[in-house]
Amino acid sequence: MSPAERWSIGELAEFAGVTVKTVRFYSDRGLLPEAGRSSGGHRRYGPEALDRLRMIRSLRSLDLPVPEVGRVLEREDLLEDAIDAQLRELSSQLSALRWREAALRLLQDSSAQDRADRLRIVGAVPSPPNTDSLARFWRRLLPLRLPAPLVSAILEAAVPQPPAAPTPAQVLAFARLHALATDPRVAFCRPDTRNAAECGRPAVLYEGLGEAYGLAAVELRAGRSPAAGDALDCFVAAHASARGLRDTPAFRRRLGGLLAETADPVTGRYWELAGELSDPREPTMGAAHAWLSTALAAHPTAPH
Repeated sequence: MSPAERWSIGELAEFAGVTVKTVRFYSDRGLLPEAGRSSGGHRRYGPEALDRLRMIRSLRSLDLPVPEVGRVLEREDLLEDAIDAQLRELSSQLSALRWREAALRLLQDSSAQDRADRLRIVGAVPSPPNTDSLARFWRRLLPLRLPAPLVSAILEAAVPQPPAAPTPAQVLAFARLHALATDPRVAFCRPDTRNAAECGRPAVLYEGLGEAYGLAAVELRAGRSPAAGDALDCFVAAHASARGLRDTPAFRRRLGGLLAETADPVTGRYWELAGELSDPREPTMGAAHAWLSTALAAHPTAPH
């Protein structure tokens, strides 16, 4: 490269439309190749530096951090990973903004009497909102002896995700759900410690309940009232199998009484709030459980 093809730092800055300070910043970090030095020790750059500088500006316009820009310049195959990471970050930021907007509208539309309380519970939710507190709620509530894959399946079904574009009402429902799940005054009594003799084999129980809830969900989507049938039979069978017993009229009466005695207002409130966050066409596990419990109360002695 002839001296005529070498540019000073000021010339490179002018060609690129940036400041000398910007060129020096990237040069000092080893991102811009130098073509040499002048007799006075000043940096000189060739055309490849202009191409590199334009690439740096393009990458920085995507908000890539400078270290990440350096890695992409060294290995172009990392660009896709960098773009994916930025998209995830942007998605998180947009979710936080949508949540904030809906939260502000909720407070704006609240009465002076409600505003302080709503501000308190909405302000306690992480931004962007996450479901960590709800997952911990269920991990404290579920029996200790459940296999990890079964726990994961239950959490997936039981923990509602924050809506991507929430309404003010959904912000309030999620905030109340978070408040319920993190309330230190809520006492948990695991099914396997409440009455060990009644619990039997928790894994068998919860696997069977999952199937029964699925059948009940079909009935709920169809708008059918609680009734005897396959869903109720599966529900009772799950409880009976977990205890090593048979589905008999006597067992059904006993199970109905047990469910009535152990009905928990905390989980009932949880499912009420979760329903406000879910697709109304998709019944929650709580709705399925309520449908089955009502069906059992109406048909306590008649296996299908």
